[in-house]
Amino acid sequence: MKELEDRIRQDGTVKPGNVLKVDAFLNHQCDVELFDHMGAEWARLFAGKHIDKILTIEASGIGIACCAARHFGNVPVVFAKKTQSINLDGEQYVTKIYSFTKQREFPVIVAKRFLNAGEHVLLIDDFLANGKAMNGLIELCGKAGVIIEGIGIAVEKGFQSGGKELREAGYDVQSLAIVSSMDGETGTIEFA
Repeated sequence: MKELEDRIRQDGTVKPGNVLKVDAFLNHQCDVELFDHMGAEWARLFAGKHIDKILTIEASGIGIACCAARHFGNVPVVFAKKTQSINLDGEQYVTKIYSFTKQREFPVIVAKRFLNAGEHVLLIDDFLANGKAMNGLIELCGKAGVIIEGIGIAVEKGFQSGGKELREAGYDVQSLAIVSSMDGETGTIEFA
């Protein structure tokens, strides 16, 4: 998606350790118009697939998933929570994932009442690098017995293994911007 690539080139920053900072428009401050265009593009890419719900993970996936839901008939958005709280009641699906950016492991939790066996689910997230977060969502989907219709990613780090492994496992992964390389010293970002 050229609009997203152009925005990454304009406002993205490459940090040491292969970190791409896009907080000016994607995962801290949100460009809602861009999110809407991203949702429209995912709707085009997943056209013909029946989607009952969109599943994402807090917090950065929520905004883009909500905007995308508008293009899939206003389906509900469910987000996996990263912390247990008194508001999480009833039975839950739980797994653990390792966050590359936070450099730690944490739980991901979805109340069982929000994922029902046989539902068709689209997974959405802001980044795909090594695939740890997405594999956690896939594990939750397996426990719930839902059907994964596809995986929509805003920015994929194509030089890391997550996307390749998910595609080899048979998932329909549609990334709107695939970064093929980036250089922290020069600030250059190349796309596939």
